[in-house]
Amino acid sequence: MKRVAILMGGNSPEREVSINSGLAVVRACRDLGYTPITIEVDNNISDIIDPILSSDIVFSVLHGGEGENGVIQGFLDSLQVPYTGSGVLGSAICMDKNVSKTLVRAAKLPTPNWVLINKKEKLENLGPLRLPLVVKPNDLGSTIGLTIVKNEEAWYGALDLAFQFSNEIIVEQYISGRELTAALVGQTSLPLVEIIPQHGLYDYECKYQEGMSSYVCPAKLDESVSEKMSDMALEIFRILNCEDYGRADFRLDDNNQPWFLELNTLPGMTSTSLVPKAAKANGHSFTDLIEMIINEALK
Repeated sequence: MKRVAILMGGNSPEREVSINSGLAVVRACRDLGYTPITIEVDNNISDIIDPILSSDIVFSVLHGGEGENGVIQGFLDSLQVPYTGSGVLGSAICMDKNVSKTLVRAAKLPTPNWVLINKKEKLENLGPLRLPLVVKPNDLGSTIGLTIVKNEEAWYGALDLAFQFSNEIIVEQYISGRELTAALVGQTSLPLVEIIPQHGLYDYECKYQEGMSSYVCPAKLDESVSEKMSDMALEIFRILNCEDYGRADFRLDDNNQPWFLELNTLPGMTSTSLVPKAAKANGHSFTDLIEMIINEALK
């Protein structure tokens, strides 16, 4: 019988989502006949060493912050305990949107034009960028601090909001089109999910409140477009040094060209989360999905 330590909580703005994900994983582990060890992480990391060392594997659902940027992964490496998700390098790369987009562009894969702004700098030039623009923290998920800027009046408010959550922000060209995501487990891309949010933007409320978004899975796409996006997601997963599972987010423009936005190394595992929806469309229950991820980590 496997003893699975489930890390949840953390100190990022995504703490509440992480706890909801963690409780779902706890239930799945019980259904699998494993012994779950629930660990709610706060700022005192020394308190979690003993329960981690008594486990066979750690299943981390820490979203954002030090739970997803490589810090916790390095801590677990130092304890020599296997864990789910990407390692230190992949986690750090994907948490930094500027770095991950730079590597994807270097591989000649499409990602929207962007600039990185530091809080201490004055923005003088947006280069080729034109309204509408997406303004978001460089190192957060769950669309926290994100604004679509459609006119100049909204510009400074968007900057102020994003800088509340990070000292570095991304200003990215907005791509008109459809919102899609590719869930990845091991070397497999699960059926693509199209997201249709009520707000026109897949914001925090639309992500985590029941009924605020509708989902189409498998997404209704031409087979060639679907294959192109799935193949791109798997290639990006490899380029960014990711492991076990993740979720690559895209915009699909009116010419059916996918544009990579970001890759989440520890995507949500709540009742409204996208990776479980993709797994279900492939015939896998939530419990099956958790077992698949654990098996990937133990390989």
